[in-house]
Amino acid sequence: MSQLFSPQPLSKKLFNLGMGFLAFALSILALIPLLAMVWAILSKGTPHLSWDVLTQLPAPVGMKDVPNGFANAIVGTGVMVAIASAISIPLGILTAIYLSEFGKNSAFANGVRFFVTILSAAPSIVVGVFAYAVIVIPFKGFSAIAGGFALSIIMLPVVALATEESLKLVPNAQRLASAALGAGFARTTLRIVLARALPGILTSSLLAIARASGETAPLIFTALFSQNWLESLSGPSASLSVMIFNYATSPFTEQKDLAWAAALILLGLVLLTNLLSRWATRKRWKTL
Repeated sequence: MSQLFSPQPLSKKLFNLGMGFLAFALSILALIPLLAMVWAILSKGTPHLSWDVLTQLPAPVGMKDVPNGFANAIVGTGVMVAIASAISIPLGILTAIYLSEFGKNSAFANGVRFFVTILSAAPSIVVGVFAYAVIVIPFKGFSAIAGGFALSIIMLPVVALATEESLKLVPNAQRLASAALGAGFARTTLRIVLARALPGILTSSLLAIARASGETAPLIFTALFSQNWLESLSGPSASLSVMIFNYATSPFTEQKDLAWAAALILLGLVLLTNLLSRWATRKRWKTL
């Protein structure tokens, strides 16, 4: 016991001090690329933000003193993410319920979990090619529905795996208490487990939305792009990520300026969803 309260040797103090400084220095080094990217987007995108940018369509190249914006891309991104959420969030939650509550460690559940994990690591461009083959080619056209379908494939494993972990955090004693009061297994899952894990489910959904909002490759293969307002879900649709991809390599200065402004808007949307997910996570830990 005396060794627990005896002063540390000088060599251990120096070693701890050195490792602490090294960890701090590496943390700062890891933040440099992120801070540099954020600064570049803020410095180059902020001067080009205006009400017209957020409410008007892209102006023809070369025209001066006319409203120029990317409101159609904001609307298109929102519509396709909404379609993807409507598909992936219910399916992801149901998958997570089966894996956590009903299937648990069965062979089939382990197989499903394995394939969902593999799907989460699939390159987004492969997902885009798959959606192009099963939606665009059979229906002979690019569409917002195809774009939403591609994004839903990317969102599904994020929702399923994160929701499963949230369900596992619910204390087993609460399940037993519900059963002791006469509630069936399905009712316990719905009224007790899901209710307690709701903040975590919200977090997983927001993280999936944040990831889908910035995807580019799947939308190039499925929704393509449009300079007009979205008139039909069965037609091509503009999106912020594809617009940034197209305009960033344009030889026209006004399109490059719009690309920086769109990057700032997209960064703000992703940041907002991540902040909401952090808030939901903190609320979850306070209630558990």
